[in-house]
Amino acid sequence: MKYSPLGSSGLSVSRVCLGSMTWGIQNTQADADEQIEYAIARGVNFIDTAEMYPVPPSEQTHGDTERCIGNWLARNPEQRAKLIIATKISGPGFEYVRDNSMISGATIAQALDDSLKRLQTDYIDVYQLHWPNRTSPHFGKHWPNQVMATQQNVKAEKKRMRDIVLGLGKALDSGKIRHWGLSDDTTWGIHTYLTLCEELGVAKPVSIQNEFNLLHIKDWPYLIESCVFENIAYLPWSPLSSGMLSGKYIGGARPEGSRWTLTQRQGLFRNTEHSEQAIVAYCDVAKKHGMTPSQLALAWCDQVDGVTSTIIGATKMSQLKENIDAFELTLSDACLADVEAVLQQYTAPF
Repeated sequence: MKYSPLGSSGLSVSRVCLGSMTWGIQNTQADADEQIEYAIARGVNFIDTAEMYPVPPSEQTHGDTERCIGNWLARNPEQRAKLIIATKISGPGFEYVRDNSMISGATIAQALDDSLKRLQTDYIDVYQLHWPNRTSPHFGKHWPNQVMATQQNVKAEKKRMRDIVLGLGKALDSGKIRHWGLSDDTTWGIHTYLTLCEELGVAKPVSIQNEFNLLHIKDWPYLIESCVFENIAYLPWSPLSSGMLSGKYIGGARPEGSRWTLTQRQGLFRNTEHSEQAIVAYCDVAKKHGMTPSQLALAWCDQVDGVTSTIIGATKMSQLKENIDAFELTLSDACLADVEAVLQQYTAPF
């Protein structure tokens, strides 16, 4: 396993980050235990979760993924100091979570205590804002005029962000969190937080996780450049594009137990004609170069300049083993050229 600095945190994280959002619906506690122990045995020291997990989210399962991790930690307390655990506070979107309130200093204090209790730990290594209070151009909302920047109340947004930074500062001072990060935000969001942190004397964000994969490269190069220059770790989530890049959904297939057999909160917006054409082409490239489609997609993501650690997820141990193996691969120049040819043809398929 290879490791990289997590931004300015001083932490060294595995190039593989173990995602957990299936634990509690598609996976049981026993499954979660097995995945954690296998990942650690392979050198993974980085686990990502969120208070809203498992996915798809519901009031009945809210927080259950954190509980799975907490149950494992309670049985393996000697492992806590060896692991870097990241979780996230939800923003608006759920009536059953703090009455659909925006992220604020007050909600950070409440949500953080709840996460600590579920995780059965007294600190969180990286506490992340799951998405901005404002509508941001993620989750399929990145096409022109889907999110109207001119209609945003920038003054009010900055005021809310200031309150968030002050709340994070209190959490840092208390020792309940060691570092903090962003998720599903933009270049403007990063730099506004950097300015506020400098003004208020609060440690800056150490990371951001956004969707990034062969079907969705919108963060390259501008946001990733900002991350590199500002020493903020870039953490791709959904490197297999909701499982699409494995090829398992080609032709409308829905394997039993797969994510797309469950109701999707945002719908299947990634599932377009051009996406399928791109996936078929990538499957051909993977076969040509002697690897699985999933391994091609993950190895490609890992070699992108500026990527710190890639968040993977699996419902089966065979998938987890296959995925971690991908990070031991080095893509040849010929393979990268074949990938680039497909990428140029299907640059933004959804």
